[in-house]
Amino acid sequence: MGTIAGKELLQLLKQNPGKSGKQLAELAGYTTTTKTGQQRVKMLAFQNAVLFANNISFKADEEEVSGVRGGRKATYRIQVQQNGNLLIGAAYTRQMGLIPGTDFEIQIGRKHIKLIQVDGETDSE
Repeated sequence: MGTIAGKELLQLLKQNPGKSGKQLAELAGYTTTTKTGQQRVKMLAFQNAVLFANNISFKADEEEVSGVRGGRKATYRIQVQQNGNLLIGAAYTRQMGLIPGTDFEIQIGRKHIKLIQVDGETDSE
């Protein structure tokens, strides 16, 4: 049996006023079976379906829209590591749509470092 949503989901909620959120999610089919055979309730999916059925939506973060989940959020600050390296995390490269192998030119200023993406063509002087 699949999950129910929309008006059917709202009807289920009205018909079962004494049930807990977990019980309602199970009744609506928001469950999954793990590799070990245990049944788990997908509460987040159920809650999102209830919000959607009630025509309530939240503005999605850019990372949620792109399908990126978990991990650290971009703080736009980095710190020099013990070995002297600066590490720019995947959140920033994803945000720019960079792929492995993208080349950058490093420009060092008095109190800044600039990374300038190099085009595919190289200028020979």
